[in-house]
Amino acid sequence: MTAITEQTHLTDAKGRLVPLPTIAPIDLARNDLVNEMVTKAKNLQEQIRTHRSQAFGDIQAFADMSAEQYDKTIGGSKGNISLVSYDGCKKVVRSIQDYIVFDERLQAAKALIDRCLHRWSDDAGNEIKVLVMDAFQVDQQGKISTGKVLGLRRHKFSDQEWTRAMEAISDSVQVASSKAFVRYYERQTPEDDWQPISLDIAKV
Repeated sequence: MTAITEQTHLTDAKGRLVPLPTIAPIDLARNDLVNEMVTKAKNLQEQIRTHRSQAFGDIQAFADMSAEQYDKTIGGSKGNISLVSYDGCKKVVRSIQDYIVFDERLQAAKALIDRCLHRWSDDAGNEIKVLVMDAFQVDQQGKISTGKVLGLRRHKFSDQEWTRAMEAISDSVQVASSKAFVRYYERQTPEDDWQPISLDIAKV
């Protein structure tokens, strides 16, 4: 029995083997183009992945080498580091972004805040009421905006329960995970603003 090869048949979207002679030339051309472009994209992805790994290694190696001069660690393996070229026109930044979540103490903070708003009654401006209620709203995924909740701490009210609530918010913060980034920047002169070098294919 002769084995069916890719040269005589193609598999369609429903998993059926379709003889090449029955497929329209434009469909064959489209198939070849898509496969070629996806292969190139995957190769480029692998190059970026390799570069990323090497970049982190090179940055950490340089940080270790620099730290040897002072017998101390610079930034650590998880610290943020900026390296700038001698002419001040190129920069490489390694940054660590923490993903923040709140533990059960956030509910205690919410209860304290509710009591504050109830006690303040009409004395509290509508703006702060809306701000507080909005901070504890959940999105479509059922998640609370960490930025809005942490932003409440900027308000320094002379109220003991409010102060305790802000302390409870701070205590409830937990780092669920961290993600490392390496970013590149350049500028024409040291007086110019830094311009990011995008590696996003949609922004190049």
